[in-house]
Amino acid sequence: MLDLRNKKILVTGGAGFLGGFVVNKLLEREVPKKNIIIPRSKDMDLRKWKNCVKAVKNQDVIIHLAGIVGGIGYNREIPGQMFYDNLMMGTQLIEASRLAKIQKFVAIGTICAYPKQTPVPFAETSLWRGYPEETNAPYGLAKKMLLVQSQAYRQQYNFNAIYLLPVNLYGPRDNFNTETSHVIPALIKKVADAQKLKQNYIDVWGTGRASREFLYVEDCAEGIILATEKYDKPDPVNLGANREIKIKDLTTLICKLMNFKDEIRWDPSKPDGQPRRCLDTTLAKKEFGFRASTNFEQGLKKTIEWYLRSRK
Repeated sequence: MLDLRNKKILVTGGAGFLGGFVVNKLLEREVPKKNIIIPRSKDMDLRKWKNCVKAVKNQDVIIHLAGIVGGIGYNREIPGQMFYDNLMMGTQLIEASRLAKIQKFVAIGTICAYPKQTPVPFAETSLWRGYPEETNAPYGLAKKMLLVQSQAYRQQYNFNAIYLLPVNLYGPRDNFNTETSHVIPALIKKVADAQKLKQNYIDVWGTGRASREFLYVEDCAEGIILATEKYDKPDPVNLGANREIKIKDLTTLICKLMNFKDEIRWDPSKPDGQPRRCLDTTLAKKEFGFRASTNFEQGLKKTIEWYLRSRK
């Protein structure tokens, strides 16, 4: 087991949604605050090689969370940028870390890397059995290349890189921007806006028939730290909650929790995205004892409460 308390740890994306919770988990494990480095994109553009070299200097562990991310609409709008930015950040950071002899590199992938028609629940062994869902394939494939690089570097250079695949995240401090948010914050914002404007309906993309699995952000952060401490193998590992819900049922549940009793208007001209998403989380439990602990409805309540407080 890797004792993180005396390590210098770089957390890219450490000021972001997931990153903030990962940093909290490190502090809970008594990692001194001065030992946690969080590069900010406005000061250090990790798409540039010289900045990656600078970022990893004198570090022991790299947890790479930084990325350009968004929902279906955002993925369709900037697919080229999604591919290039995410690939450049990750692949250069891994190479810089290898050259700097970093002790451990933790690469965070995405469920978008899985093939469109993956059998449910998604097992890690299905990762290469087809092309990802088209609306987020450029993002998914850019992140998937970090797995290829991690495994190749382990084989050739004995570089200790691991690769984790979190399912869709949600929770307090999520991105509620209309243009770039994922489904849960988007729905919460739609309902809150409708209530504020006294509007008796909300518009929702797609048919509602697609299903998703959601992992509470704090649970995901715990999984990442457990893997950083305990996992040192080349195989990718899923991080999920092992439960699936249809978007239609999710929308109904959010409306109920927010006491919105008016009309839900579905727009089938908009894409549903991948038909189903639900992960097999057996490997994470077996390899480093990870199991999601947050009840989904309770997690939604916390997320809604945080958003309603933050917008006042």
